[in-house]
Amino acid sequence: MNDSFVLRLTGDQHTQLRSHLFPGDGNEAVALALCGRLNHAHGHALCVYQILLVPHSQCRERTPERVTWDTSIGRDLFQKAAEKGMGILKIHSHPEGYKRFSKYDDRSDKELFSSLHSWTDDGMPHASVVMLPDGSMFGRIVDPDGNFQPISKISVVGDDILFFREQSGRPVDQAQIRTSQTFGDKTTSLLKQLRIGIVGCSGTGSWVAEQLARLGVEDLLLVDPDIVEEKNLNRIVNSTEDDALNARAKVLSLQDAISRHGTKTKVSVWKETLFSLEVAAALATCDIIFGCMDSIEGRDTLNRIATFYTIPYFDLGVRLDADGAGGIQNVSGAVHYLIPGGSSLLSRGVYTSEGLRADSLKRTNPEQYKCEAKEGYIKGAKVESPAVISVNGFCASMAVNEFLARIHPYRLSPQSEARWQQFDLVNSFWQQADEGGRCPVLSKHSGRGDMNPFLNSMSYA
Repeated sequence: MNDSFVLRLTGDQHTQLRSHLFPGDGNEAVALALCGRLNHAHGHALCVYQILLVPHSQCRERTPERVTWDTSIGRDLFQKAAEKGMGILKIHSHPEGYKRFSKYDDRSDKELFSSLHSWTDDGMPHASVVMLPDGSMFGRIVDPDGNFQPISKISVVGDDILFFREQSGRPVDQAQIRTSQTFGDKTTSLLKQLRIGIVGCSGTGSWVAEQLARLGVEDLLLVDPDIVEEKNLNRIVNSTEDDALNARAKVLSLQDAISRHGTKTKVSVWKETLFSLEVAAALATCDIIFGCMDSIEGRDTLNRIATFYTIPYFDLGVRLDADGAGGIQNVSGAVHYLIPGGSSLLSRGVYTSEGLRADSLKRTNPEQYKCEAKEGYIKGAKVESPAVISVNGFCASMAVNEFLARIHPYRLSPQSEARWQQFDLVNSFWQQADEGGRCPVLSKHSGRGDMNPFLNSMSYA
């Protein structure tokens, strides 16, 4: 098994579990969850997909120190796990705030998971987690031999992004003193332990990478298949004429620039498209994803990765329209914060299903795309628009500050009102848009994890 184990769930799931596990009577309660898996060389994650609340009335015993129940209640869930290659999470409460697994918990987990491993028989880990009255959690993996191993990180993805983990105890670097003074040692320490993916390393993506590295994020994954060209020098932060003359990969140019910061940021790079299975799977290991892409298909795919693997997703978009006579018609942009199981870029109307189909066709069958465009079947094909570094930087700063607001809430207005923010520099406004309800297409896949085909998408079949 891998050495790193992570549990992921949404804010709504966390709220549902907390309400059930702490009904107000001071006794322990229990729930089960069917979890999607991420099985990767970088680590193993369990993503909560379906929750089964064990009824209090059907527990054989409920006291402040223990809960017993008939495991046959979870039979259907166990069967689904075996059939679909998924994991099982047991989660119970410690109403008196005991911050360790008890000896009774040890016996109970060994008995339950021994039976469960015989049922699933795939050698993959399942997990047991304890929730405390304040909503914090700690847990462990249980392997087929009954051995326990701590869960290194538990993430809760809601309007606030929560991480429960053991404190590293590492001192704050001098380079991060200002960040620590503003956001506190806890947030500064958290930034050091996050793995953040950035897809698209040009106008906005280079700005995002620059800021995250200087904020103290120590693990960045950069994805972009393109090279630096002379026309990019006006907007890619830290790019040079030498990069353009040598047709240097954008990700390598950024990697070198960040290495010169002295911030100790580890930068992994992929000079490939998002439609490489290896790249997409690597992104699924990230704690946070920033999408800085123009393509509809790319943005939709990132939304799917974030949904299937329960990852917070920040999507950036900038639009500049020149009037052809030296003037500007439009300078606008948007930052979307997307919570798995909620609305999506598609349901928010950022693009349409037909636009997605056309964009996919352009990549997979360019000749057919040209034919359909010529015959008028494809409307509004995107043409290259001007780019201005100040506008890109403005949008990127919005996104990074939005990320900081989610891990260290500082705004006075409700976080739920800021999931979709737009700016228009021509008309001088900044507004928050209504995101609508759950996406009927994507929300049902929240936490599904690994499956074949990957992301339930023919792009990876």
